[in-house]
Amino acid sequence: MKLLFNIAWTHVTTRVRQTLVGMAGVSMGVGFTIMMAGLMQGSQIDFLRQLVDTMPHVTVEDERRSVPTQPAEQEYAAVQMADIANVGKRPGIKYPETVMGSLRSWIPGNVAPSVKTTAIIDHGGARIGITLTGIDPRREVHVSKLASQMREGKLDDLSRAPNGIIVGEALAEKLGVKAGNTVLLVGGQGIQLNSTVAGVFRSGLKRVDESQIYSLAGTAQVMMGQSGVVNQLRLRLNDPMAAQKVAAQVEAQTGYKAVSWQEANADLLSTFTVRDFIVLTVMGAMLLTSSFATYNIISTITHEKRQDIAIMKSVGMREYAVRRIFIIESIIIGVVGILFGWVLGYLLCYGWSKITIFNPLTGTTVPLQIYYSAMHYLVAGGISLLCCAGAAYFPARKATRVHPVEIIRGAS
Repeated sequence: MKLLFNIAWTHVTTRVRQTLVGMAGVSMGVGFTIMMAGLMQGSQIDFLRQLVDTMPHVTVEDERRSVPTQPAEQEYAAVQMADIANVGKRPGIKYPETVMGSLRSWIPGNVAPSVKTTAIIDHGGARIGITLTGIDPRREVHVSKLASQMREGKLDDLSRAPNGIIVGEALAEKLGVKAGNTVLLVGGQGIQLNSTVAGVFRSGLKRVDESQIYSLAGTAQVMMGQSGVVNQLRLRLNDPMAAQKVAAQVEAQTGYKAVSWQEANADLLSTFTVRDFIVLTVMGAMLLTSSFATYNIISTITHEKRQDIAIMKSVGMREYAVRRIFIIESIIIGVVGILFGWVLGYLLCYGWSKITIFNPLTGTTVPLQIYYSAMHYLVAGGISLLCCAGAAYFPARKATRVHPVEIIRGAS
């Protein structure tokens, strides 16, 4: 192996220009692959972080996924009930404090009650349909990022302002209101309530900032016309990725519908799967392109070293040993190119992280999010090294199969 390595090293160092071109091709492929992976995964993680921070990890609602089993069905298995009228059912979760106490005993996180209803907000002739969520500010800080999303006022101001509400930044701009202004809330049963804007929040998601407002739970209950009702439980977990498993356990325990943030955004998350496939395809094409540069270099070296191949075979060197020489050459080119590619990839990621982009929808300037991961470097380097070895094997295999006499005589 020492002899084979010495021969390979001589081939690499005698044609410096070809060697540098091959190394540059590998470096560019690895570097830009790392940059693309960090950029795409960073933007995806940043979007998911905003999505997860905006909504509870699990939402327990006062409904069931299927119609409850009727007593007649339990007593007589052959009886089946259909088109059953659900008359006089009071909305809300039964004994919410008891249910929350039971959930707190085992869920890896926290839980808080809320009251969700729809209403119309009226100000200056503008009437906009909104979703009103009644909360307890002391408990809300444990299940959402609302307190850190405040742009005007504080979350505790809900308790101080008369019928206080917190509106989204986009909705506040549309209505032309700010903290301290008074607006009119109109409920579904014609209930009207003068409310004071206690604060303004910005979640980063325009659909939320345009249609969501928060109030005290009592205010939302008044708008519903149902005193003391709690129709939602909001869970925040230590690990957001465990939301689906926890939601299934909560639903099995309580019987109420529990929706994880993954289920609520299933359509959006499915697009990420397609996006990941596209990114992998692009990165694979970039690595394959860099391997072609190595293929061309090794093919040229192999063609120029045909006489050397003939001499080595004439003195008794086996075909597999000759092939190893050219594979070692490609590995040398690949390893050095990968090392420079890692440095290039890091510099590209660092440079892109300093670029800021203006978002016309939110009116803010945000930096590009880059995700740094050692796995990106290892995967890009490993695939590139395999491509280099494969690119060297086939031209070397073809050259070593030619009889040495034909090469020495100059026969075609």
